[in-house]
Amino acid sequence: MLVLATLFWAGNFIVGKAAFVENIPPMSLVFFRWSLVWLILIPFTYKEILKYKDVILENLPLLFFLALTSVGLFNSFTYLALVYTQVINASLFNTAIPAMIILLCFLFKIEKTNRFQIMGLILSVIGILSIITKLDLNILLSLNFNKGDIIMIGGVITWGLYSSFLKKKKFTLPLLTLVHILCTFGLLFILPQFLFEVSRGQIINFDINLGYILIYLALFPSIGSYYCWAGAVSIIGANRAGIFLSLIPLFSTILAMIFFDEKFYFFHFIGSVLIVLGLFLSNKKTKNA
Repeated sequence: MLVLATLFWAGNFIVGKAAFVENIPPMSLVFFRWSLVWLILIPFTYKEILKYKDVILENLPLLFFLALTSVGLFNSFTYLALVYTQVINASLFNTAIPAMIILLCFLFKIEKTNRFQIMGLILSVIGILSIITKLDLNILLSLNFNKGDIIMIGGVITWGLYSSFLKKKKFTLPLLTLVHILCTFGLLFILPQFLFEVSRGQIINFDINLGYILIYLALFPSIGSYYCWAGAVSIIGANRAGIFLSLIPLFSTILAMIFFDEKFYFFHFIGSVLIVLGLFLSNKKTKNA
């Protein structure tokens, strides 16, 4: 389930960049993507939603928060970042999400944290800095970072929050129903973003390419990935599931080099090595952990 989730999400970065090439506004893409997901799911989930309405109403605060951080913000950060930065850069930041999950689980006392996870977190942060600065000290000193890289850090934080608080979910809902609930609440947060973009004159053009993009985004990184990720986290926990996110940049980098002729530079390699080492340390167990 985790391998499929990461494969579909890797495609999300590629299609998100293709949308920018096709002049599709990022917030409009997010809005129509999740609107299509809502329409696809409603025939299959409305009975379950009515059946579990009491559970849903009792857990509205957590469901709203999960919807905000996943559907409402993560996708917006991602597509907006791809306007300014490479697919490789944006996808590599996902390898730092496990470190963010560990940090947030520690801060919010969701899961215990050991010394190896702290060391792994530090290595991952250094890896992120390597990518952001391109190993150029002048960029660090002048704070002249790529705008897209900074925006993508927002995506890392929001997905870390989503994954961490998903572990606090003590109630039971069918996975597709959960995805549909998050989609419904998430659209409430996406709508203002979409309307703001339209007010600035960024209007989406409906054509066949948009149709292909929306179909892929609705079926695979939306329904497929969220179904697989939520199910996996409920089985093995947020920390262990997080390690699989390192597969996203592997798939994304290969596809970006094929479709967009992007280059994998030395600073990408150094950053990746540091983040991966951080991941291995993060998953090392201690006897007294």
